[in-house]
Amino acid sequence: MADRKYTEDHEWVEVDGETGVIGISDYAQEQLGDVVFVELPDVGKVLDQRDEAAVIESVKAAAEVYTPVSGEVIEVNEELNNDPSLVNSDAHGEGWFAKLQLTDPTELDALMDEATYKTFVESLS
Repeated sequence: MADRKYTEDHEWVEVDGETGVIGISDYAQEQLGDVVFVELPDVGKVLDQRDEAAVIESVKAAAEVYTPVSGEVIEVNEELNNDPSLVNSDAHGEGWFAKLQLTDPTELDALMDEATYKTFVESLS
């Protein structure tokens, strides 16, 4: 199973080898409400850790999604162009944003694992 790590801004990255898939957490999509539009990065774009990777618009607000790790965008989830609500219905699955070719896997060490993230979210309420 791939290893999923989280940021304090509620983004996640799931790493498989040298590829990382990024998205937002279930908590983040709940805070946003119904997602109506997602602006994805261009394939080939090089992102540094914490760069803006995507923009989400919901009925409540617009929000930036920052990449948890550095890398080059090698694929984006085109399904979100047709059905942005996938972010709401399956934030940790079909609602992913982009796949990156990782350039610095050591950045993962600073991110939270699932249990730590869960505790972090519980501390917010």
